[in-house]
Amino acid sequence: MKAVPQKYKGILLIIASAFCFAFMNAFVRMAGALPATQKSFFRNLVALGIAAVMFARDAKGFKMPKGTMLPLFLRATFGTVGILCNYYAIDHLVLSDASMLNKMSPFFTIVFSWLLLKEKLRPVQGLAVLTAFAGSLLIVKPTLDFTDFKGSFAGFCGGIAAGAAYAMVRLLGQRGLNKTFIVLFFSGFSCLVTLPFLIFDFHPMTAWQLLALLGAGCAGAGGQFTITAAYCCAPAKEISVYDYSQIIFATVLGLLFFQEFPDGWSFLGYAIILLAAVGMFWYNNYYLPKKEQSPGA
Repeated sequence: MKAVPQKYKGILLIIASAFCFAFMNAFVRMAGALPATQKSFFRNLVALGIAAVMFARDAKGFKMPKGTMLPLFLRATFGTVGILCNYYAIDHLVLSDASMLNKMSPFFTIVFSWLLLKEKLRPVQGLAVLTAFAGSLLIVKPTLDFTDFKGSFAGFCGGIAAGAAYAMVRLLGQRGLNKTFIVLFFSGFSCLVTLPFLIFDFHPMTAWQLLALLGAGCAGAGGQFTITAAYCCAPAKEISVYDYSQIIFATVLGLLFFQEFPDGWSFLGYAIILLAAVGMFWYNNYYLPKKEQSPGA
């Protein structure tokens, strides 16, 4: 039987991660009025338990490759900031808007790969980032009333932090660090960071809220494992556009569970960001290879 190419494995994995993260966001919203730190703790606690069991099964002979400790710490730090910002946005925005702002991350992955990993940033890729930023403004709809703006701003910052985190995942994958250990370290780090907030500002939860957070944890763990595996299977430029399938899932879940429907400006922002993503995908996978193969390139 013919083996499935790594690129197609990456595509399937990143669509699976989008599905999982859309459900995670929906469960987080269902948990109601709880602090983002408390939601983050329980979400990561579940992922930590799953990752610990999986890592224990294949940890024999595990070694930390040289030069992975700092990127691993940065991945965990940026990832934790991204989750906290995303959860705050989920509680204050239409679900699909919060998801779309978080999906600015593939563009920021390119920017941080250029800044931190010294990967080449071509003018077209820079233009795509600026185009996506313009689209995000239609979703954010900045206003002088900061009480209305801070949810959108948090979502946008979450996208930036997630982009930096996934740039570190790419680096760690290139250096051969165990994928399960990446998830294990990140989940443990996030739990430790949010634990003091849980201790000193714990909000009592109903059985339903606890169940919703456990559901968010299971869905989030699925998303973490699949997106980590996806970026280790194939370069972001080949698969990142498929991450935007989360917006479709989020819009459907928002309609089904919360009777939410994005406004016209948000839909225009979605269209601009999606066009930028598809354009960048075409440029990286079809235009550049042909140009590099042509005589005199």
